[in-house]
Amino acid sequence: MKNKRIIDEAEDIHRAAEMVRLGARMQMLEAETRLSREKLLKIYKEVRGVSPPKGMLPFSTDWFMTWQPNVHSSLFMGYYRFFERREGVSGLDAIIKAYHLYLDQIEAGHVEPALSLTRAWTLVRFFDADLLQLTQCRTCGGYFVAHAHDPTRNYVCGLCNMPSRAGKTRQAAVRKMVLRELAEAVV
Repeated sequence: MKNKRIIDEAEDIHRAAEMVRLGARMQMLEAETRLSREKLLKIYKEVRGVSPPKGMLPFSTDWFMTWQPNVHSSLFMGYYRFFERREGVSGLDAIIKAYHLYLDQIEAGHVEPALSLTRAWTLVRFFDADLLQLTQCRTCGGYFVAHAHDPTRNYVCGLCNMPSRAGKTRQAAVRKMVLRELAEAVV
């Protein structure tokens, strides 16, 4: 029985280190492992080289409804549901696998990730609490994060009905300027 406890602790340490590498906050580490706060602090400092950030976790479903976070959250939830329903992986393992896949997809598209691991974990918890649901877009047929119990008959996603300011961030303007300068330099 004593060996089992050591193995369990080793698995928790491994999971905690992976979550810290992916950017998990202390509250998530405390909720998902059986390790003491002191051990988690040591792991965090060893992996990141700094103390963990302080502050509350996100607690509102509204963040997931704005245009860009909704698209990212919907992509993540698609991966999460795949692992949960088709692969038989559940809980934290499904969240971590889905988050890795999300990061791979985002990096392949050269896009900044909008969803942190802690937000993804919070998103799953909101689904479990029946505060959010996946709703099918009537235009493209994709499934997107929406408030639970909202009318869904005429739902149109943020990709089919983009807001006028979508993609017009300062970073997009800088990228456009750099591309223009590169094009002029070639000519």
